[in-house]
Amino acid sequence: MDPLDRIAAALERMSPAPLTAPDFDAADAFVWHVSPDRLVPVPDVSRVDMGLLRGIDRARDTLLANTRQFARGLPANNALLWGARGMGKSSLVKAVHAAVLAEGWPLKIVELQREDLPSVGRLLNLLRGSSARFVLFCDDLSFSHDDQHYKSLKAVLDGGIEGRPANVVFYATSNRRHLMPRDMIENERSSAINPSEAVEEKVSLSDRFGLWLGFHPCDQEEYLSMIRGYCAAYGVAIDEATLRAEAIEWQATRGARSGRVAWQFFTDLAGRRGVRV
Repeated sequence: MDPLDRIAAALERMSPAPLTAPDFDAADAFVWHVSPDRLVPVPDVSRVDMGLLRGIDRARDTLLANTRQFARGLPANNALLWGARGMGKSSLVKAVHAAVLAEGWPLKIVELQREDLPSVGRLLNLLRGSSARFVLFCDDLSFSHDDQHYKSLKAVLDGGIEGRPANVVFYATSNRRHLMPRDMIENERSSAINPSEAVEEKVSLSDRFGLWLGFHPCDQEEYLSMIRGYCAAYGVAIDEATLRAEAIEWQATRGARSGRVAWQFFTDLAGRRGVRV
């Protein structure tokens, strides 16, 4: 290869041409990847029907109303779904998207990985140029002591001088209400010259979400109700006494109750009963 051609190829790799917009009509869901930047369509989203999500009625109704507003072109808030593990935070985001689609609103969802947050500016520029409306979704969002990715998140929530694109809303799930470990916040407060200012930048990140939706551990009856709902939806026949005894034994061996544990028990039960799910 000619030396000039090699130089030109190297420069192109260092500074690739701007990403062209994909065909957003190809799917209702996309995943954002980097190196190289691309939006990959997801033809079949892995999700649970909203009717099977139990014990989170208030969060469900609030997020659904907010998403409907956004899909209709009305003002809507960014949302942080935080709280107990396995209680349906990410499942609710995907279920709400499906429910709004079923109502006839052409809403897209784009999943962004936490480690790809530094590229979010490029993604927003791509979405900004589309006539479609997008829920930008980041699952299991949190930041460690030396993590600077939270600064990139401000571009999504505040948008800088350009502002967040009007056709994008950001939904995130996290086990932490303030997205930071508690000991990180306490260390900052105890070692800084001005404790309040040291903590302010990090803790205020969660304040930029207009909606905070809390998810709390379920009690035993809610746990059993989830399993009964799965059995009814998938046609698994089992008497109440057997279901109750086996489900309680299952959660005892796991040392926890949650929607995820309920689904894992049901998966085992359906497999033993020869029912496909």
